[in-house]
Amino acid sequence: MACGSCGTTVNGVPRGCKSNGNCGTGTCGSGSEKLAVFDWLSNMTLPSGQERFNIFEVRFKNGRKHFYKNTENLSISMGDVVAVESSPGHDIGVVSLAGELVKVQMKKRNIAIDSDEINKIYRKATQKDIDIWQEARAKEEETQRKGREILGRLGLQMKLSDVEYQGDGNKATFYYTAESRVDFRQLIRDFASAFSVRVEMKQVGARQEAARLGGIGSCGRELCCSTWLTDFRKVTTSAARYQQLSLNPLKLAGQCGKLKCCLNFELDSYLDALKPFPKQELVLKTEKGEAIFVKMDIFKNFLWYTYKEESSKWYRLTLDHVLEIIELNENNELSASLEEYESEVEIPTKVSFEDAVGEDSLTRFDVPIKSNRRKKSKKKFAAVAEKSTVDAPQKQGNQQRKKQQQKPQQQAQKPTSVNNPENVNQPNAATQNTNKKKYNNRNRKNRKPKNDSNSQ
Repeated sequence: MACGSCGTTVNGVPRGCKSNGNCGTGTCGSGSEKLAVFDWLSNMTLPSGQERFNIFEVRFKNGRKHFYKNTENLSISMGDVVAVESSPGHDIGVVSLAGELVKVQMKKRNIAIDSDEINKIYRKATQKDIDIWQEARAKEEETQRKGREILGRLGLQMKLSDVEYQGDGNKATFYYTAESRVDFRQLIRDFASAFSVRVEMKQVGARQEAARLGGIGSCGRELCCSTWLTDFRKVTTSAARYQQLSLNPLKLAGQCGKLKCCLNFELDSYLDALKPFPKQELVLKTEKGEAIFVKMDIFKNFLWYTYKEESSKWYRLTLDHVLEIIELNENNELSASLEEYESEVEIPTKVSFEDAVGEDSLTRFDVPIKSNRRKKSKKKFAAVAEKSTVDAPQKQGNQQRKKQQQKPQQQAQKPTSVNNPENVNQPNAATQNTNKKKYNNRNRKNRKPKNDSNSQ
């Protein structure tokens, strides 16, 4: 293998590189090299007298893989860059699998060992081959951009999703998606004159396009089709119905616009769990009335039913209760009401989370922390109010005392009466000022005598 840290120990225990899928060599995890395979037979020696399998699996851009024969008996191992036969010229790829596991992969794809489809390996790639290959790969992004411009000019109803150059730079493969048949004869001529290469057009589906481009799914992980899925199975809406999922196309569809492949992953376990459950169309006959199915919890064996006439309330029943009611109905007997059955249901208590410190709630951070500022301000306000109520009678008494002391002083400072003959000719300044009439500018204008006949 190219990565030495992914082998096994002396006792045969896997060592593990602890890279979590981000190996620098690109042969262990996802990363830039997709659909990588771990050769778990690499450290095992072959039985005596058995020759090594001379067919290798070679990986190209975006997980494209083919099988090639090692007719020259070259010493090739996983991770080597090799030049392989192509039409025309040669292509450059990386050996992704070698040894006995190649037989398993060929059997899985129904490819015979003596098939004519298997080309041969020319040589290990030289530095010149690698330089030409990297120059051709560097032109792919610009070629795709110009190709889309040509598509827009011709007005063809197709989408150019990816471009792949051959290792020698003599041929370019254009991958496209289209809903209907497209006549791209003029497009091939324009591509050949614009890029000066041999052009090959390949139509792919929406799922193949997502697998080639890659991305992150709604689960937060890398797309399954671009990392480990090698074939695409048919996915139908019945898989979502069996798993009691809401038929929302926005949630059930993946980035390709089709139903998610992961809907088939747990379908078998759901089908096994649904075997003892009755049909959802079955109506239960009770003393209170007929009840119809609402929903179910498959792995907890709970079913919810409601009356036809009173559909506002749902009743939780166990699977045994429902089967008992069905058995009574088959014998033309009415069962007890759903309320009696629901009272017998034992709801299991939820086990709280425990950590090293002790029991703690997982939702403790969901509730916002309330500040104590309001409580402190309320306490201060109450203390001030109590203090004011205590000091109020003392303040009232002090004010009354001050008023009583000020009364004799006011009587002593009263002005002398007008009847006193000594004070008749000596009026106070205060009285003079108050009796003096003030005129403003407006009164001064009005003091002029009126020019009428009486005044004259």
